[in-house]
Amino acid sequence: MNNTRLTPGTVALLLVPPILWAGNAVVGRAVVDLVPPLTLNFLRWTVALLLLLPLGYRVLQPGSAVWRQWPRYALLGLLGVGLYNSLQYLALHTSTPVNVTLVAASMPVWMLIVGRVFHGAAIHPAQVLGAVLSLAGVAVVLSHGEWAQLWALRFVVGDLLMVLATIIWAFYSWQLTRVPADAPVRAHWAGFLLGQVLYGAAWSGLFAALEWGLSDWRIVWGWPLALTVIFVAVGPAVIAFRCWGAGVQRVGPTLAGFFNNLTPLIAALLSLGLLGETPHLYHALAFLLIIGGIVLSSRRSAA
Repeated sequence: MNNTRLTPGTVALLLVPPILWAGNAVVGRAVVDLVPPLTLNFLRWTVALLLLLPLGYRVLQPGSAVWRQWPRYALLGLLGVGLYNSLQYLALHTSTPVNVTLVAASMPVWMLIVGRVFHGAAIHPAQVLGAVLSLAGVAVVLSHGEWAQLWALRFVVGDLLMVLATIIWAFYSWQLTRVPADAPVRAHWAGFLLGQVLYGAAWSGLFAALEWGLSDWRIVWGWPLALTVIFVAVGPAVIAFRCWGAGVQRVGPTLAGFFNNLTPLIAALLSLGLLGETPHLYHALAFLLIIGGIVLSSRRSAA
C-alpha cells in the first residue's frame, strides 16, 4: 500500500515534473521561429530514445512484449508521444504557455469522460460537480475572461489544439491501464518508457516528414535550438517521467495528481520572467476553478 505521508524527499520528487513540463511549454513557445513544431517533437523524442536505450535496452530482445504486442505499444506511442506532444507544440505557435498549461490542467475531467464512455467506469456526483468547475476554468481560459467570445466562437487556434491534445492524452492514459501487469516492460521504468518512445519516435518522424512535404518550413540551426532539444529531451521527456513515476509509487496517483496542476502557475511565472508575458486575472480565476474541480473529483477516490 502507498504511504500517503508527504516527506520532503517525496515533495521534491513531485515538484520536479510540473517545473519541467512548464519549462517545456515556455521553451516551445520561445523557439517557434527556429524550428517547425512537428520537427521539434521528432528531434525531442529521437534524443530521448537514444538516452533511454542504454537504460532499457533489454525490452528490445526477441520475444519481448514490445514486439509481441506491437499494436498496443504502437498505439501508446501514437497517442502519448506522437499526437499529444505534436499538438502541444503546434498550439504554442498561436497560444501562450500559460493558456496551454491551463487547458492541460483539465486533464482529469477528460479522463472521467473517456473512462465512462469507453471503459464503463462509474462517475460519482462529487466528480460531476468537479468536472463542471474544471470545464468552467477551461472556458475562462479559452474566452480570455470575456464570455462574449464563447458565444461569438472567437477562439485562438492553439487553445483548441490543446483541448484536442488533452482529450488524446486521456485516451492514452486509459490505454496504460490495459497493459498487462506481468508485461516485461513494467519491470523497469526506462524499459516501459522505451517501449512507447520506440514507436512514438517513428510516428513523430512520419508527422515531421509530412510537415516538410506540405509546407515551406525552415530550421535555424545553432546553439539556441540545440540547447532546446537537449532540454526538452532530457528534462520533460526523461527526468520528469522518472520523478513522476517514483512519486506516484510513494503516495499514489490521487495525491500526486495535485502537483501536476502546479504546471500552469509555474508556466505563468516562467513566461513573466523569460517571455515578457503578463498573467491576467482570468488566469488566476481559471486556475482556482480547475483546482477546485480536481479536489472535488478526487474526493471519491480519496475516501
